Amino acid sequence: MPRKLLLLPPRSVPSAFRAPRASSSASAAMNAARTGYRVFSANSTAACTELAKRITERLGAELGKSVVYQETNGETRVEIKESVRGQDIFIIQTIPRDVNTAVMELLIMAYALKTACARNIIGVIPYFPYSKQSKMRKRGSIVCKLLASMLAKAGLTHIITMDLHQKEIQGFFSFPVDNLRASPFLLQYIQEEIPNYRNAVIVAKSPDAAKRAQSYAERLRLGLAVIHGEAQCTELDMDDGRHSPPMVRNATVHPGLELPLMMAKEKPPITVVGDVGGSIAIIVDDIIDDVESFVAAAEILKERGAYKIYVMATHGILSAEAPRLIEESSIDEVVVTNTVPHEVQKLQCPKIKTVDISLILSEAIRRIHNGESMAYLFRNITVDD
Repeated sequence: MPRKLLLLPPRSVPSAFRAPRASSSASAAMNAARTGYRVFSANSTAACTELAKRITERLGAELGKSVVYQETNGETRVEIKESVRGQDIFIIQTIPRDVNTAVMELLIMAYALKTACARNIIGVIPYFPYSKQSKMRKRGSIVCKLLASMLAKAGLTHIITMDLHQKEIQGFFSFPVDNLRASPFLLQYIQEEIPNYRNAVIVAKSPDAAKRAQSYAERLRLGLAVIHGEAQCTELDMDDGRHSPPMVRNATVHPGLELPLMMAKEKPPITVVGDVGGSIAIIVDDIIDDVESFVAAAEILKERGAYKIYVMATHGILSAEAPRLIEESSIDEVVVTNTVPHEVQKLQCPKIKTVDISLILSEAIRRIHNGESMAYLFRNITVDD
């Protein structure tokens, strides 16, 4: 006969073999370690880690232990020196002059954290690189879309940035993007640091910047002026050899394909729409890189009677000869935030001033980690801001 399997009632495990129960404090510590957060800097240079240190000081946290360096052959190597398993990781990457190296540092660090089993990887990129290449130009490419795809593939799950060059760039990403604004800090600087700012006029150096300038003017209850007719940073209107279909000599044209000829553009003479005579002129924009257009705008405003000229922008890239040109120009002061390192440029030109935006970035990090709403950081922000 087959033997029957008898189910016996469960016995209590002797205390000698019973695993010790974790205390409530130890359990809380384990949960905190599992669901904690760390802040890393994706660049080891002193200029680029300054913003990261300001943010961690406000958060009351320490900067994560990592090493980022360039090998002798130019390759980027990243080493994470502590456990990040199950944690929210925030990578702060400010973009120095070597943009491509900074991008690779961010990608490699994100991938290293992904393979180290981080729960969420959030990129804090105050100035998003390649944001000016967000539109198709002739035979070019939308590099900003490519970069968004690369970041997602590397393991990023969220991005915090500031004043994207085009707000539509957020649509390139397959994960959430928080596009913070620096305008509250710049508006505060105008009110507190510019004497007699009530006698100022907000100036857009081109029609493209008119919406931003109008937003500043309405919030400060000031007048608005727009410079029209300057050379625009848009697609060049020249023959690039592209024809569709290709031009063929002695080819017969179908009589039904007589398309209207597009008239060539003709830029009008530079003029200022609005009165700036006897006023302080404050030029506002999102990026100041090559400063020739700002210098030319300042000359025009001086001719129209402005007695003091400020330039305010979120991202002070200030490439090439920008510090020297600013120093020699009619511009009295250039005010930018610390989204981009520019300490060297400040040493070359004392007219350059910095506004710290680490407060809003640290608050964004705190809210995202705690699962709180970000609406407070966007209060009174409109589509045009």
